[in-house]
Amino acid sequence: MRILLIHQFFLEDHEGGGSRWNEMTRIWTEEGHEMTVLAGMTHYMENSKVKYDDKYFHVSRNRDSVKVIRCHVTTSSKTFSSRLWSFLSFVVSGTLAGLFITKEKYDMIIVTSPPLFVGLIAIFLGWWKKIPFVFEVRDLWPESAIETGVLKNSYLIRFSFWFEKLMYQKAKRICVLTPAFQEILIKQKQVPADKIVCIPNGADFIFSDKLLTSFDPYPIRKTHNLEDKFVIIYVGAHGIANDLIQVVETAELLVDTNVVFMLIGNGSEKKNLIDEINRRQLKNILFFDSVSKNEVFKYILASDVGLSVLKKTEIFKTIYSNKTFDYLSCKKPVLMVIDGVSRKLIEEADAGLFVEPENAQDFAHKIRFYLANPALIDRQGENGYSYVKNHFDREVLAKTYLKYIGDM
Repeated sequence: MRILLIHQFFLEDHEGGGSRWNEMTRIWTEEGHEMTVLAGMTHYMENSKVKYDDKYFHVSRNRDSVKVIRCHVTTSSKTFSSRLWSFLSFVVSGTLAGLFITKEKYDMIIVTSPPLFVGLIAIFLGWWKKIPFVFEVRDLWPESAIETGVLKNSYLIRFSFWFEKLMYQKAKRICVLTPAFQEILIKQKQVPADKIVCIPNGADFIFSDKLLTSFDPYPIRKTHNLEDKFVIIYVGAHGIANDLIQVVETAELLVDTNVVFMLIGNGSEKKNLIDEINRRQLKNILFFDSVSKNEVFKYILASDVGLSVLKKTEIFKTIYSNKTFDYLSCKKPVLMVIDGVSRKLIEEADAGLFVEPENAQDFAHKIRFYLANPALIDRQGENGYSYVKNHFDREVLAKTYLKYIGDM
């Protein structure tokens, strides 16, 4: 098949962040399918696009032989209005690229959201090229934007719900990332059940299995003076939804221990977090910029426990945290500061401990429990690895996805 993927935040090679579609396109290309990606020029955690020399479009092939068409976006700042303009600018540039650069005849379009507005490109190009499109829901938007306080304008909220409904109607198929999303779409949004498939995020064993047998974590620990520390790692965005102030508050309760938090990533709240730990004079939190997927796994293997955390909202009870699968594939248990389906996953696998979101006392208590029970860490790490190997292997999920869209 020849597939056109619309994904504003498709990662560059060696770029850190959510790599679901980088791995998916690699697997599909290896299966003999031809992939083209319409993507933006900025990362969802950063704004720089210097490498493109002010070009409106940039066409290349990535390391997996996937054709990637980078499209102009306006750089965004912390305000919602600037982010909105960034989303809309990609709608314009992505549509133009679809019209004038993607000359091949495609069998289908896949559009992945958020941002929700990328669906405009799929609707237009699907009509223009006379091909069906699959709408992938990685996050329930606009609900998540409303509950985190990002989306407040009543007119935009009404428009977003209207447009969301339109996307569900126009899409030939809908892919969701959790069973909770599937239930909400069927019961609350009246989407026909036979139109939906659940293909969750998964574990990339292509990275972890190699490193588990060959990588020595000691140099990383020595470089950062962590030889005698209990290291808790967080990998991901430092934004409003991630609510990493919870980590700062918990770290302050653990200054009498050898616990160190290692936070890897970027985002709109990172500077505020650094300012806050400096104000509190905390020495047990380390910040690192985003690193490539392969490097992330090395840092995870140099840690003791993984951390998944989000703001306390009802909508986040419906999601799986991407980074959870990376931790588990590296045989690290997870401190799960997210209720709902993510908590259920960890508890079913016996692969970590649930922490009540926005409760620093509970957070610190669970960490002290690990410190007092070191054997539990190894056991839960093995449990988690086995569980995701059996249920969330990215290779298996990618091929299931391929079969699903091949039957359209």
